[in-house]
Amino acid sequence: MLFGCFREVLSVAYIVMSPVPAFVDWADGRLQVPGLKVSEKKLGQLTGIFRDQQAWSRLDPETIVYRVWWWEPVPSGTEGGLFWGLTEIQPGRVGKEYFMTRGHRHVVRNRAEFYGTITGTGKLVLMDASGRTWFEDMTPGSLHYIAGEVAHRIVNTGEVPIRVTACWPSDAGHDYEIAGGHGFNARIVEERGAPVLVSAKD
Repeated sequence: MLFGCFREVLSVAYIVMSPVPAFVDWADGRLQVPGLKVSEKKLGQLTGIFRDQQAWSRLDPETIVYRVWWWEPVPSGTEGGLFWGLTEIQPGRVGKEYFMTRGHRHVVRNRAEFYGTITGTGKLVLMDASGRTWFEDMTPGSLHYIAGEVAHRIVNTGEVPIRVTACWPSDAGHDYEIAGGHGFNARIVEERGAPVLVSAKD
């Protein structure tokens, strides 16, 4: 009898803790889930992100650079939980620099993350705690492991939107200080018709 009660309690606990099912269209990464969150960033909101501020000031500030959709099956800050998201970055340039995300580290520095490219092409710019900066090519199907302590940013170097899925710990948090203040030590720019990594000081 006691075993039966215990089994019933476990069953109830499982039902309470199970998140609402979500669905992903793997052709384009679109999410279908109740309570889906969304954010968008326009050029006018990306003050100080692009190197050529004169070119930035001449562009329409209402131009959408990227959107993010994400699912939080557990409350933000929950240890041991995971979030899932999709980022879409439009093609375009500010001067010689391609459209990109602001870039961030995690508030809880040792939290890692996965990125997976669904459509489009680009570069994943990475910078470790020592300031060493490098990139990984992003093409449909590429999967990227981003270790803890590593700042990261997506750059769209193609002619169509790039769509990237992401999975990260629900207690990681986002620290965007790297975007405006200290910045990445290198940037992706177009030179002779191709994207190249150059020092941010150049």
